[in-house]
Amino acid sequence: MIRTMVAAALIASAALSAAATPAPATTVTNPMIWADVPDPDVIRVGDDFYMVSTTMHLMPGCPVMKSRDLANWEIIGYVFDRIEDTPRYSLLEGTAYGRGQWATSLRYHDGRFYVLFSANDEPHRSHIFSATDPAGPWTLVSRPEHFHDSSFLFDDDGRVYVYSGSGTIRVREMLPDLSGVKPGGVDTIVVRQDEEDSGLLEGSRAIKHNGKYYLLAISWPQGKPRRQLCYRADNIEGPYEKKEILRSTFGGFSYVGQGTIVDGPDGSWWGIIFQDRGGVGRVLTLEPCTWTDGWPMLGDSEGRVPDSVATPYPAGAPSNLICSDTFDAATLAPCWQWNHNPTDSAWSLTERPGALRLHTSRVVDNLFDAPNTISQRMSGPACSATATLDISGMSDGDVAGFSAFNGDAGVLAIVRENGKNMLVMQEQNVALDDNDKRVTDVAVAEHARVPLTSSIVQLRIDADFRPGKDIATFFYSTDGNSWHRIGPDFVMRFDYRRLFMGTRFAIFNYATNAAGGYIDIENFDFKQL
Repeated sequence: MIRTMVAAALIASAALSAAATPAPATTVTNPMIWADVPDPDVIRVGDDFYMVSTTMHLMPGCPVMKSRDLANWEIIGYVFDRIEDTPRYSLLEGTAYGRGQWATSLRYHDGRFYVLFSANDEPHRSHIFSATDPAGPWTLVSRPEHFHDSSFLFDDDGRVYVYSGSGTIRVREMLPDLSGVKPGGVDTIVVRQDEEDSGLLEGSRAIKHNGKYYLLAISWPQGKPRRQLCYRADNIEGPYEKKEILRSTFGGFSYVGQGTIVDGPDGSWWGIIFQDRGGVGRVLTLEPCTWTDGWPMLGDSEGRVPDSVATPYPAGAPSNLICSDTFDAATLAPCWQWNHNPTDSAWSLTERPGALRLHTSRVVDNLFDAPNTISQRMSGPACSATATLDISGMSDGDVAGFSAFNGDAGVLAIVRENGKNMLVMQEQNVALDDNDKRVTDVAVAEHARVPLTSSIVQLRIDADFRPGKDIATFFYSTDGNSWHRIGPDFVMRFDYRRLFMGTRFAIFNYATNAAGGYIDIENFDFKQL
């Protein structure tokens, strides 16, 4: 009996001690996400952080990411599967490169999640979606007028506002059902460019804190680095005071700017701000946010983006923004997105179990017009991916392969001609019409060509995103053991005038003669180096 009582006391004491011991902190190394995750908006609900980001012409669109620790981010769903506003979203009568879903605002109010974004294309109207579960399904609420780089603000009295604009930022009151702008409601320009901010002023993110209204925006003064500004006011219509809250270089690149701030469950505050990093795209940094004289100052004690920062939150679910795949699940893994709307009848996970089959569905003459190209992000500092393809179902005139895909693309193309397959390493550079983004030209430079006799081929791309690099190298194998480099180094580039995103791993199959052929993607193996 005495032993039982002592044992019980020891167990109780151990339980109390464990409860009193804080969970281990998580160290976040910057970039927090070294991959293309631009225009972030982040909120917290309970112990969980949620984030949305821009994916433009990729489908499904508007990924919703979840984290417990601000280090690991898991895609839990997408807000929409397709955009059907114009045929261009399906690569017909033009393209939607660099358009589509932009700069989404994410908010939680009265038990529901809301997102707001503008597609930056015809018919120049916004999208508002809502859900009770951030993993979805999301329901379309309305299509109000176009709001550039917008931010919701749900006020304490139940009124709803949208901040938006470039050069001048305007706040407008919405109808309670979010169907449109409220007639006779608040409609005020609250921020205007001044002489100092004549280069760029946009990227609204609005919050209310301790009774004051705060608006974050980026400024890019002429001839000076981009910086993060904050405006504050006691009244939503102003007047707004202005303060620079972050001006910092980081990691060998010249500036950090555009993002948001969020509070943690422990009461601490954090900034999540993106940085342009060349070929990989726009990456995310995490910095402490310290309220100083009523201003949310970002960075370390010197106002700089730190190399690393410790959060007090225990490690959460591992990130799945980029992933390997054996294609044996019933649905595509959330790391995958299609280049524009897919032709659903031309891809399958069931025709050959354990493989993703890509059929050719219409005749095109270049990769940038090809339907059903499937892709996912690359990541730094360096990474490698191998795609294992069964090409036995290709028809004459078909072109399939693996690409470091962007407006300037490095391409491993398998070309089927007269019943024979050739592997060709190319650099392809697309030109797009300014109005409808129609492909007007694709300049192709061929660097190497080798015959293929095997029906199974493995294609590999290694990517190095260390400062001064942005280099992709290409390899192939027909036995999975012996690897052969093919072609020269390829320089990856970021160009906001065309695709406006980081370089992506992309697998494609298209017909230049007649539709009907197919390939099977047996495996995709990703490695972070």
